[in-house]
Amino acid sequence: MKVLFDHMAPYQLMHGGFSIQIEQTKAALEQAGVEVQYLRWWDANQLGDILHYFGPPRLELVQFAQLKGIKVVMTHLLTGLGSRTTWRRNLQWCVTHASQKFLPPIATRPFGWRAFRTVDACVSLTPWEAHLMQSMFSVDPARAHVVANGVEEVFLKSQPAQRGPWLVCTATVTERKRVVELAAAAVAAQVPVWVIGKPYSDTDPYGQKFLALARQNPQFVRYEGPISDRARLAVIYREARGFVLLSNMESLSLSALEAAACATPLLLSDQPWARTVFREHATYCPVSSSVSRNAQALKAFYAAAPQIPAPPKPQSWREIGLELKKVYETVLKTSR
Repeated sequence: MKVLFDHMAPYQLMHGGFSIQIEQTKAALEQAGVEVQYLRWWDANQLGDILHYFGPPRLELVQFAQLKGIKVVMTHLLTGLGSRTTWRRNLQWCVTHASQKFLPPIATRPFGWRAFRTVDACVSLTPWEAHLMQSMFSVDPARAHVVANGVEEVFLKSQPAQRGPWLVCTATVTERKRVVELAAAAVAAQVPVWVIGKPYSDTDPYGQKFLALARQNPQFVRYEGPISDRARLAVIYREARGFVLLSNMESLSLSALEAAACATPLLLSDQPWARTVFREHATYCPVSSSVSRNAQALKAFYAAAPQIPAPPKPQSWREIGLELKKVYETVLKTSR
């Protein structure tokens, strides 16, 4: 079995959890005995049994691959859709289905809706996103698979340590991660928060706003930039009083899984992805623009954290690789 990986955006233009997911998935599959290559678009002689596309593929790409006898698997993060309110999702469903029913294909082709039904398998990170693929885009349940992200061994095998005073947030400093809102709540609640990450650009206005807030309040907002040393990050999780992620859009947070692997109490935005993954094993905060409400939730979590039971350990990347290998084997045996 030979699998080709493809993605819609070059890594050099962006960073974040999706690139880590792709790299770790490739390594996990290779450990499971699957040959994996990144698609070389310029190489007409590159062969493969399966094209695994990360993101929404163009319908033509799917059709051309299938004409060549290559099965197509899609992993598309429904981050925005999965985080919307019920009435907005219902409105999107109405618009999507009405457009496909009454508009000519040329008008709806750019949205990629047909690709969901044309690929040989759709892989979701959570049961919530698998449900959305079936309900919103009419994906055949038999072709919908749930394979979560894994966690590196350095986090799973980390040793217990004495908890310190800091709550930790590991996230890209961008609007949807709501790092500025977290910092403002920390200052208002007088709760120490350590933010680990970086903006997409040094000139990004949101990133500049966060940096200014951190400089003005060093006793409550700690910021030293990103940390690439995974072993050190595991120690930080182990020594943290708790982990906080107040993002307003998420698919499945890798950093939350890493913190869970280190037995760190979790405070997450109250959204379906978090509820379906962590259930009663996390504390939840409504997504709010109110500094006082966020501060109140942060302060309550800070006080309760030492008594909160550790969340269950997530799966390793090795286990995830074996699960995905089974999906590939099913796809190769299934005829359309």
